[in-house]
Amino acid sequence: MVTSLPNLLTISRILAIPLIVGTFYIDGTPIRWVACGLFIAAAITDFFDGYFARRRNSVSSLGRFLDPIADKLLVSAVLLMLTAFDRVSQVSVLPAVVILLREILVSGLREYLAELRIGMPVSRLAKWKTGIQMTALPTLLVGSAAPAWLPAQMLGEVLLWGAAVLTIVTGWDYLRAGLKHMQEDAS
Repeated sequence: MVTSLPNLLTISRILAIPLIVGTFYIDGTPIRWVACGLFIAAAITDFFDGYFARRRNSVSSLGRFLDPIADKLLVSAVLLMLTAFDRVSQVSVLPAVVILLREILVSGLREYLAELRIGMPVSRLAKWKTGIQMTALPTLLVGSAAPAWLPAQMLGEVLLWGAAVLTIVTGWDYLRAGLKHMQEDAS
């Protein structure tokens, strides 16, 4: 049901994306903090949509479909905008690419395995990756607008690299699991 609280939270995450993207076209310190706040609010909905769906026993097909898409759209949009507006160093474009490629890989694997009726649960390490990534991105959204005592740009880029390393590890884990099922399916 579209109007269930978990689905509304997921949809709100998707609706926040154009607002966050729009902040890139407005100059000024306050707007960077607005982007950060919007991103954090959207990221928090990722926790609560699942929490309420399980707690209220209202897990829906729409929610299972939209939730991972909303996450990938949010992260991808912010990574692309940060790179397009030169808000990450050239070397930090690499972890952004790694993160985007892994998301595509895992989405493809999940789609393939779904045809075989095999689920691919999120690993604990992948949750850590997401946590680090969801800390890096709002930090980078603030970037140079942070107070002088807070090296937000550097901190955000270090966290982005950390998320990319975990992205490679978890992507490899998912790929190995997927290949195992593909070999079994070919037999």
